[in-house]
Amino acid sequence: MNKSAIAPAQKLSEKLPLPLKRLADLAYNYWWSWTSERVFLFQNISPEAWERYGHNPVAVLESASYERLTQLAEDPFYIKQLSQLVAEFDAYMNQQDTWVSRVAPQISRQNPIAYFCAEFGIHESLPVYSGGLGILAGDHLKSASDLGVPLIGVGLLYRQGYFRQRLNRSGWQEDYYIDNVFQQMPLELMLNERGETLTIELQVRQRMVKVQIWRTQVGRVSLYLLDTDREDNDPIDRWLTGHLYGGNQDTRIAQEVVLGIGGVKALTALGIKPSIHHLNEGHAAFCTLEIAWQEMERTGKPFYDVEASVRNRCVFTTHTPVPAGHDVFSPDLMDSHFAQYWAQLRLSREQFLALGAKRLGDPWEPFGMTVLALRMCRAANGVSELHGRVSRQMWTALYPDRPEDRVPIGHITNGVHAPTWTAPLMADLYTQYIGADWQTRAIDPAMWADVDRIPDAELWQRHQVLKERLIAFTRYRIKKARTDRGEAGDRIHAADLLLDPNALTIGFARRFSQYKRGNLLLRDAERALKIFGNAQRPVQIVFAGKAHPADEEGKRIIQKLMEWCQHSAIQHRVAFIEDYDIYVAQKLVQGVDVWLNNPRRPLEASGTSGQKVCFNGGINCSVLDGWWCEGYQVGIDGKGINGWAIGEDAHTSNQELQDRIDSESLYKLLEEEIAPLYYDRDNNGIPHRWIQMMKASIKTNAPLFNTDRMIADYVTRIYAPGCSTISTPSLAQVIV
Repeated sequence: MNKSAIAPAQKLSEKLPLPLKRLADLAYNYWWSWTSERVFLFQNISPEAWERYGHNPVAVLESASYERLTQLAEDPFYIKQLSQLVAEFDAYMNQQDTWVSRVAPQISRQNPIAYFCAEFGIHESLPVYSGGLGILAGDHLKSASDLGVPLIGVGLLYRQGYFRQRLNRSGWQEDYYIDNVFQQMPLELMLNERGETLTIELQVRQRMVKVQIWRTQVGRVSLYLLDTDREDNDPIDRWLTGHLYGGNQDTRIAQEVVLGIGGVKALTALGIKPSIHHLNEGHAAFCTLEIAWQEMERTGKPFYDVEASVRNRCVFTTHTPVPAGHDVFSPDLMDSHFAQYWAQLRLSREQFLALGAKRLGDPWEPFGMTVLALRMCRAANGVSELHGRVSRQMWTALYPDRPEDRVPIGHITNGVHAPTWTAPLMADLYTQYIGADWQTRAIDPAMWADVDRIPDAELWQRHQVLKERLIAFTRYRIKKARTDRGEAGDRIHAADLLLDPNALTIGFARRFSQYKRGNLLLRDAERALKIFGNAQRPVQIVFAGKAHPADEEGKRIIQKLMEWCQHSAIQHRVAFIEDYDIYVAQKLVQGVDVWLNNPRRPLEASGTSGQKVCFNGGINCSVLDGWWCEGYQVGIDGKGINGWAIGEDAHTSNQELQDRIDSESLYKLLEEEIAPLYYDRDNNGIPHRWIQMMKASIKTNAPLFNTDRMIADYVTRIYAPGCSTISTPSLAQVIV
């Protein structure tokens, strides 16, 4: 890169008073977003600008008046906090003795791991994510940074990201988009040695497309994002990186060409030579073809002679047991995009299409991205133990010489990045009672056992504060939404009385698709009204989530929930927060008493939202699917110690039967176990038995379902198998 070019952080620094100059370094590195000062530092510059710019620190600093900045420069408390944070940042960035340097020193920064994903959920100010896959990818980068793993991210920079959501008066989801202004975001446009924008070229839809590369910093990890929105591209091609998961099949395959083939070309242009390419979901599978082509060019060998070398450098994680979640493209569509490319690989059309064919010899067989990834990667894994089993069953046809249990797809169960998702109020409590270094010892079950030292009253008081914060936030968002819809004045003002801080509060937030059964709670409407309308043991619920713009059934589920929210008997106990994003998710997982998850089993690959709840003392009530199969524990009486299981641990193809069994189980749990336990209080109003389960939720789940443990598994089992190992906890080691 051109060393003489002025980096954006340096340009911003030049505008700041001397005592504040290091704010620029923090603003351009998302490390700040998981520190204890994550709110204070930039919000205090201007709370109004902080909200207006979507919590974007660069835009806040750029918009701040010099008068306001000089006021802060004279504030001794602010400067002290900034100096302390800068010292922590410098120590973090310069640390040499990291976990990975001790365990796997063979993974070098000269040949890092390249982690490809179509979306990355780093922070709400970088809207290049839609949901669980992106949040997981963002947490993957953060823990890789914390552990010192030499890793870089590769993704796409979307001009308008994923769609924004608003609900009209009938409760129907309306989709809209907002342009991202990249120059006002924590992004740096990469330049060549002449100080010009660094670009790569690749063929898409029979046209040459120029792609530019942006970089954002996530602690010690660089995330490179590809962008086709350039004036020298055809107007159609400029929109290749317009929307995340938008457009038709032709747009989808074109985006995956940019991500996979363009991603490898971009790394080459940047001078980065990865030792491993990690394909996080099948969207990036085309990268294996570009790696093969570059190896053919380097060695002069044919495709099948370099195939083993490519496979040795690629690993793959699959994230969905839902067949529709695996991208497949028709042979005709592959012809239109790859007719010249397979010639470069010196393959015939039949040979090329066979790389992605589940059934060989069928001329109409679609080209599967997961199939390509499985064929071209040396290791593959699902994201929970159950998902690993389901994936082996799904893809057994690719391995006709192996029994199902020997299909080479393992599992590494997902986790969450504890510092990101743990409320500062809870983090402070952990610092007091389990150690100031708790964030760096997140996988240690012995440390989490010290949660028992936290006085019940203190844990409960902090949890109640977080719940009050969630309710205040919910009231604000719903009041604003009702105002924007032009609803009647009494409806708008009624939002001020929505929800009760003293009531049992359930959270349900995720993508609204049929298999996630967002309306299971309404299957018996009268039964649901009885539970949520109970005056003695009030129960309330907060919903959030989006349906894909093309998912009409998902939109209908949301509409039914909105109708239910207006029922006179429960309208003050049911709320739906629009436009679900990372910020909304943090408020929910930090403030609810119970997290509800009721997908059709076994269609939830892992799920991570319930894991976030555990770090904040929330308790899960979930179908035994995904990660909860591993997290749920029962006592000698057969009842849950750390949460509740909905329905039966069984498979059935009869969806109506499963819905009936699961809804009846859910109603029974709420009526006979959850609500009675919550309202069982001592004379001071403390629910000691409930708090015992809160502590069990933390102790049993926190050491297992965090991304430090997950990254350790990837390093020791996938990235560098055979390297030194650490003691990673198993369920048997976690003592309640």
